[in-house]
Amino acid sequence: MARSDGADDPHLWLEDTSSGAALDWVRARNAVCERELEGRGGFAALRARLGTILNDKARIPYISEHAGLVYNFWRDAVHVRGVWRRTTLERYRAEAPEWETVLDLDRLAIDEGENWVWAGASSLPPAGMRCLLLLSRGGGDAHVVREFDLAARAFVAGGFALPESKCSARWLDIDRLAVATDFGEGSMTTSGYPRIVKEWRRGTALADAVTLFEARADDLSVSAYKDFTPGFEHEFVERQTGFYSSELFLRSGDRLARVDKPDDANAYTVRDQLVIELRSDWRVGGRTYAQGSLVATDFARFMAGERDLAVLFAPSATSSLDGVAMTASALLLTELDNVKNRIVELRHADGQWLRREVAAPAFGALAVSALDPAASDQYFLTVTDFLTPTSLYLGQAGSDERQPLKAMPAFFEAAHYVVKQFEAVSTDGTRVPYFVVMDRNTPMDGRNPTVLYGYGGFEIAMKPFYSGVTGEAWLAKGGVYVLANIRGGGEFGPRWHQAALKDQRQRAFDDFLAVAQDLIERKVTSARHLGIMGGSNGGLLVGAAMTQRPDLFNAVVCQVPLLDMRRYHKLLAGSSWMDEYGDPDVASEWEYIARYSPYHNVAEDKRYPRMLLTTSTRDDRVHPGHARKMVALMEAQGHDVLYWENLEGGHAGAANNDQQAQMWALTYTFLLEQLR
Repeated sequence: MARSDGADDPHLWLEDTSSGAALDWVRARNAVCERELEGRGGFAALRARLGTILNDKARIPYISEHAGLVYNFWRDAVHVRGVWRRTTLERYRAEAPEWETVLDLDRLAIDEGENWVWAGASSLPPAGMRCLLLLSRGGGDAHVVREFDLAARAFVAGGFALPESKCSARWLDIDRLAVATDFGEGSMTTSGYPRIVKEWRRGTALADAVTLFEARADDLSVSAYKDFTPGFEHEFVERQTGFYSSELFLRSGDRLARVDKPDDANAYTVRDQLVIELRSDWRVGGRTYAQGSLVATDFARFMAGERDLAVLFAPSATSSLDGVAMTASALLLTELDNVKNRIVELRHADGQWLRREVAAPAFGALAVSALDPAASDQYFLTVTDFLTPTSLYLGQAGSDERQPLKAMPAFFEAAHYVVKQFEAVSTDGTRVPYFVVMDRNTPMDGRNPTVLYGYGGFEIAMKPFYSGVTGEAWLAKGGVYVLANIRGGGEFGPRWHQAALKDQRQRAFDDFLAVAQDLIERKVTSARHLGIMGGSNGGLLVGAAMTQRPDLFNAVVCQVPLLDMRRYHKLLAGSSWMDEYGDPDVASEWEYIARYSPYHNVAEDKRYPRMLLTTSTRDDRVHPGHARKMVALMEAQGHDVLYWENLEGGHAGAANNDQQAQMWALTYTFLLEQLR
C-alpha cells in the first residue's frame, strides 16, 4: 500500500508549492508547453480573439443592490485587476450606464505593492455605509478582510481588519462582527478552515473577542451570521461537521438553542418560517418527507417542539430543486426537470403556501436572485443556453412581466449550430443524459473533433451555458462540444449525487465512459477524434477515465485536478472532501479509492492519449502537487504529456482576463492539434 505520508513517493518534493527547485521544474515545463502550442499556426490570433471576448465592454455587468444603489465588479483590458463601481438601477438600464468608481483594484495593488485579486464584499444590512472588503493575494481562497466606508469610498482607519486566512467575517451590527479566522495554534480544523467563531466588538483587540462556539478539529468549519430581515432578526451559529452535514444553533445572548433539523439538511429562516432542504428522507411528526424535498414551518413553533411541516417542493424521477431565492413577500424556486429549468413562485398567506408557475423561457438555464430580499419583490432573472447569449431581466414577484436589462453580445454565429440531448446507458443500466452542440451540417461519419466535458461530484449540476470562448475556439473550428450529466452531480437532486459517493464513485466514471461510447456508436465521433476535459473533481474524472479506458480518447485536458487520492486528504482543503471520496487512511476505504486513483493507476506499459494538465501555483483549494506529481510520474514512465502552471490565479486557474485568454488558447490549440 502506498503510504499517505508520502515517504515512498519520489515526487513528493513537488508538493512544496513555492520551493525554488519546484518552481524551476514548473518553469521548464511551462516553457516546453508554450513553445509548442504558441508556435502553432493561429495561436496568436486565437489568444487575441479570446482576450477581446473576455474583455468585451458589452458583456453583462452583473450587479447586486445595497442602500438604493447597484454595485458591480468589472475587469477589462484597461482594468486588468478590476474596478468596483456603482450606479443607480435607473442608470443601469441605459445602454452605457454612468458608473461611479468605488475602488480601483489596479491602483490599490500599485499603491500597496500587493498582488491583489478581488474576493468579494459584504455590506452592512439594511442600508449601512460600511462593508467588509475581501482581497486575495494572487487569487487563492485565503484572503484579508478590511472595513470599507462606502460613503467616503475609502478604507476605515482603525476599522475592522483581519490578516490573510481562510476566514469568515459577518456583520452583527455596526459595532459587532462574527469572526471565524486563524486565532493561532489549534484554532483551525484539519481541513484548514476556522474551528472557533467569536464576537468581535469595535475598538477592542481581536485577541479579546468573545468565543461563541468551538468546533472539533476534525469538523470542517464553524461560522456565525445574522438574518437582518426587519421584524424577524435572528443570530445563528453554524457548525459544519462535514461537507454535507451541519448543526445550526439559534443564538439568544449567551444561549445557543439547537435547531432540530436533520444533520445533512440545509435550514434557514424566511421571515417567520423555517425552510429546510432535505438530502435524505426525514421521518418526523408521524410523516416521512422525501429526499430532495423543500419543507417549511413556523420557526417559533418549531423551536417550541411542533413538527407540522408544509411541502414546498417534492422531487420526481426527473425533477430536482435547483435554487431558492427570497423576495420581500415570496419565495422563488428554480426547479430542474431533465436538466431544463422552470420557476415557481410561492407566497405564504393565512397559514397556507400558494403556488404559481412563472411564465419563463422554456429552454436552457434560468437563475433567479433577489434585488433586496427584505424590502423589494423585484428580482433578477438570468436566461442562457448554449447558443443564445445570456440575457438579464428585472422581474417582479406576482407578475410574469419583466424588463430586459442587459444582454451579452453574440460572439459567434449561432444559426450554424444545433443543440441535441441524448441518453447513454451506463454499466448498471442507468440512463445518463448529455447535451451535444454541433454544426447543423455535421456529418455523422465518426470523424468530428469532439470534446466531452464532465464533472460528476459535490451535487453540482452541469447545465447549458453560453460561452464566447467555446464558440470561437471550438465550435467555429469545426468542433463538437458535449456536456455530460453524470451521477455525482446534482442534475436529479441528492439521489443522483449520492449514487456516486465513496465506494460507489466508479459509477460516475462508468457514466462518463458510457457517454463517450454512445458518441462513438452514434458516429458523432470516434476514439481518434474524441477528447475529454474536466477541472477540479472533473480533473479526477478525466484522469480516471484516461487510466481506465485510454483506448476511447485521443486527448485529455485535466485542469486544477485531484489525482493523488492517497494523499488528497492531507493537502490543503482535501480532508473536507472525505464525505465525497472516503478516507484513504482507512484500509477498507483505500481499497476502493485505490482502484481509481489516477496517480496510482497510470502504468508504464500502457499507451495513453496525449494529456495537457493545467493548474495554478496559488490554488489553495486543490493542491498543485496533484498535477505536478502526475506529470513527473508520466514523464518518468515515458508518456507524452504537456504541463502549464499559472504562477497565480487560485482555483480558477487564472487571476485576470488576459490569463484566462492564455489558458484557453493553450487548451483549445492542444485539442485542435490532437483531434482534427
